[in-house]
Amino acid sequence: MESPRAPHPWNVTPTEAVALQKRLREQLILEPPPGLCVTRLAGADISTEKGNDTGYGGMVVLDAQTLQPVAHAVATATLTFPYVPGLLSFRELPVLAAVWERLTVRPDVLVFDGQGTAHPRRVGIACHGGLLFDIPSIGCAKSLLVGTPGKLAERRGATSPITHKGEVVGMAVRTRTGVSPVYVSPGHRMDLDTAVEWVLKASPRYREPETTRHAHRLVNAFRRAGGEAAEMEEGSPG
Repeated sequence: MESPRAPHPWNVTPTEAVALQKRLREQLILEPPPGLCVTRLAGADISTEKGNDTGYGGMVVLDAQTLQPVAHAVATATLTFPYVPGLLSFRELPVLAAVWERLTVRPDVLVFDGQGTAHPRRVGIACHGGLLFDIPSIGCAKSLLVGTPGKLAERRGATSPITHKGEVVGMAVRTRTGVSPVYVSPGHRMDLDTAVEWVLKASPRYREPETTRHAHRLVNAFRRAGGEAAEMEEGSPG
């Protein structure tokens, strides 16, 4: 598969990264492509360990109806950008770009374990990654980075807008009755309603969508194996 062409260099300072995010924000398309037909969903994640500058990245592609894995890929890369809240994409996307290059079955929508527009500059990792891979993308995070949701009912499927500086930037979504919500926001080529719809479809049993659960399991196993699983054939991560 062709390697994605980054819209900017990766060897930037945090100050330069903030400036780049402001420019990237202007490139976002916050609506899905006309007639979007989703047959495959994918999740992306990376795993790291303290004292090690290697990032272990993975993506798992699922059948959108059965939510069963149909393909996956993994890769490693040296983490060169520091951990800075709000600039996660500059640390993690170079790893995921290497994974994307190896992924032989491409998804229709890519779900990131992080923020989309629910971000101080409205361009979290799901936005940045959607631009990089030119794919409809969704941010589904376990915690808030910015904004405040309103009161949320306890039932599965309940939603409440997340507002920040007077703007709706995402949605708190209850994927299981009585369990803490996830925080959903559009990435690129996506709107909030469609993002919420697909997160709920991908979360029939657990708090996190199956995309995230499979990707998280894959990268943790990959890291524990010291990256030795890099050459394994595409298929179910087990």
